[in-house]
Amino acid sequence: MTRRDFVKQAAVGAGVAAVVGSASSGLGQAQPDTALPEIELGNFKVSRLVLGSNPFFGFSHYSDELSREMVEYYTDERICEVLDEAASHGITAVAAPSYERWIKLYGKYRDQGGKLRTWLAQPDRPVAEMQDDIRAAVDGGANAVFVQGARVEEAYGDGKLDKLGEWVELIRGLGVPAGLASHRPDIHPEVEKAGLPTSFYYQCFYVPDGDWRDGDPPHAVETIRKIEKPVIGYKILAAGRRNAEEAFRFALESIKPIDGVCVGMFPKHDPEQIAKNAELARRFSQTDVAAG
Repeated sequence: MTRRDFVKQAAVGAGVAAVVGSASSGLGQAQPDTALPEIELGNFKVSRLVLGSNPFFGFSHYSDELSREMVEYYTDERICEVLDEAASHGITAVAAPSYERWIKLYGKYRDQGGKLRTWLAQPDRPVAEMQDDIRAAVDGGANAVFVQGARVEEAYGDGKLDKLGEWVELIRGLGVPAGLASHRPDIHPEVEKAGLPTSFYYQCFYVPDGDWRDGDPPHAVETIRKIEKPVIGYKILAAGRRNAEEAFRFALESIKPIDGVCVGMFPKHDPEQIAKNAELARRFSQTDVAAG
């Protein structure tokens, strides 16, 4: 079963308009004392901490049991509540695939006053369908587009950049900043050497072979620091296997000040998780600025 098939089976699309209205009514914009540092992605800014969406769709990367629990928890209403709560703690962007469920839900959410206004689209259809997925993302209101890591790696194959170049040029031609993601630390430097007109990158902190090795994050950081453009690190928590404070500290004190991190949130067992993660991003970004 593909990611897209899984999501279609798990999607609950009914009552979106009512859901969004109830979720967006009680939470406001981030207050000055909760604002997060910002980074630039092409022609606009986002908070240095970006909200990830894997938990919304049951991609725990931890266990089948946890994945099922996420699917059951994340109704449309709860997704909207988490978006608004994230915004109230200074997070200004969410990264999510261009699934039909998401485009419908997020479009209604924004139309009816949802507070988290920026969507970084992560198209993930098979390579042969990627151009259609990119167009669907932009048509659906994406503010920027970065191609999902597994698809980038598949297209990169034996070191050829032609397909990646086509995707980047398509995204730029549609009028939004273009990015690429990768789990491997060797691809983005090659893209930069080739001069592809990317605006930013997503770099995974771990190679997803099931081992979650302690030696992977330093290699990811090495790649991030050698790239002059903004890079957003993801899976910094090793899908919940690492202590949050240690993971945020290492990531934000190791990457460049122009870089950010993307973290999915699942507050079912810790209702303060979003607030805690935002505070960690705020604290260690200040440390980073002081050190740099």
